[in-house]
Amino acid sequence: MALIRSLLHLLFMGVTVVPWAIAVLVCSLFLSSTQIYWMCAGWLRVAVWGARWLLGIRTRVTGWEHLPTGQTSAAVLLLKHQSTFETFLMPTLMPHPLAYVFKKELLYVPFFGWAMARMDMIHIDRSRRSEAFNKVVQQGRRLMAQGVWVIMFPEGTRIARGQKGTYKSGGTRLAIETGAPVIPVAVSSAKCWPRKALIKHPGVVDVSIGPPIPSAGRRPDELMAEVEAWIEAEMRRLDPEAYTAERPST
Repeated sequence: MALIRSLLHLLFMGVTVVPWAIAVLVCSLFLSSTQIYWMCAGWLRVAVWGARWLLGIRTRVTGWEHLPTGQTSAAVLLLKHQSTFETFLMPTLMPHPLAYVFKKELLYVPFFGWAMARMDMIHIDRSRRSEAFNKVVQQGRRLMAQGVWVIMFPEGTRIARGQKGTYKSGGTRLAIETGAPVIPVAVSSAKCWPRKALIKHPGVVDVSIGPPIPSAGRRPDELMAEVEAWIEAEMRRLDPEAYTAERPST
């Protein structure tokens, strides 16, 4: 049954993304980048809605009170990355438009990538690291001045449930350069939507938003160590079953 439901959801996303992307491409000739963003977020809501009703995946969010207030308040969100689910979910939750930092190759994905190209986000060439970071800072500063929050995955790629990747300091460097606070976010998506897995499982995905961490006067590596410590401790609280191997035997 899980396989059938997963295939149905995959088909559902494929059938809905094509007309939605075509509509985005057409409307981008007339609408602002912010309007296009919320239009794209509409399809992500459809995908998350489909995950709820076809896959049985529900979400539970805590820590709303930690989000900055104000239309132009800046923030750099640093997330645990376990699956595609949180990339779909976060724009449906956040009150501000989000700008993902992602590799430019995603722009070439038919329909989905074409629609992404119409949004004001930060796509980088990973083969040119120094130029890429300068672009992240330049565009991040401009976007945050408009009330757009920058969202990054410090581990760089999807990490298997119960595992920890290497936390890279690009997100904290951006926060320090722009003066924005860092908001750590733990997400237990792999309980239901495992990394690179076709079959998804019903259950609850927890999203825990941590307290904002000021970036002024901090060093990137020191600040990232604090982000990493909070996220990894919170992951063990949200999904203790995934970390049972760490517990000493009695």
